[in-house]
Amino acid sequence: MNGLFIRESRPLGMPLTIDEHEVRAAAGLTMVIGAAAFVFAFFERQFLPLQIVTALFAVEFLVRVTSGLRYSPIGIVARAITPGRPPEWVSARPKRFAWTLGLAMSLSMTIVINSGVRGVLPVTVCLVCLALMWLESVLGLCVGCEIARVLMRRGWMRGDPGTEICAGGRCDVPRRG
Repeated sequence: MNGLFIRESRPLGMPLTIDEHEVRAAAGLTMVIGAAAFVFAFFERQFLPLQIVTALFAVEFLVRVTSGLRYSPIGIVARAITPGRPPEWVSARPKRFAWTLGLAMSLSMTIVINSGVRGVLPVTVCLVCLALMWLESVLGLCVGCEIARVLMRRGWMRGDPGTEICAGGRCDVPRRG
């Protein structure tokens, strides 16, 4: 049975599988935007770009978690810059878990930076986020996905039907039209 038709409880429109190329492109775009805002805050002491970007990232990750990458603004751009590549299907649930962690970090960073906190805390959170986005976009290592897999193996997180059709982390799904 094709993995796209397995019924499970997930947000409306959230696919069972997702194209890894689009995910990595979105992570790269997010990393570049975040790095630019971080540079302004850290070196120029101009925090407005970081305040705006963290709030936008919170909205971006909320859209990704609830509706999927297909409907997020950065996801739309990521799809536009990866045309013609054959999809590399991966399970969507671990990515959604990673985006939930991104939502938590961006939301907490939005609260911290917009309440006037400066210093080690926001710098550390920014650097951790940038490192995680770099690992995903450049190396293809999704730390949140690895955490999700450990949680699933231990029974602390509901299993993923996508994992069954995605042996070795890669999915054998027909091309989308």
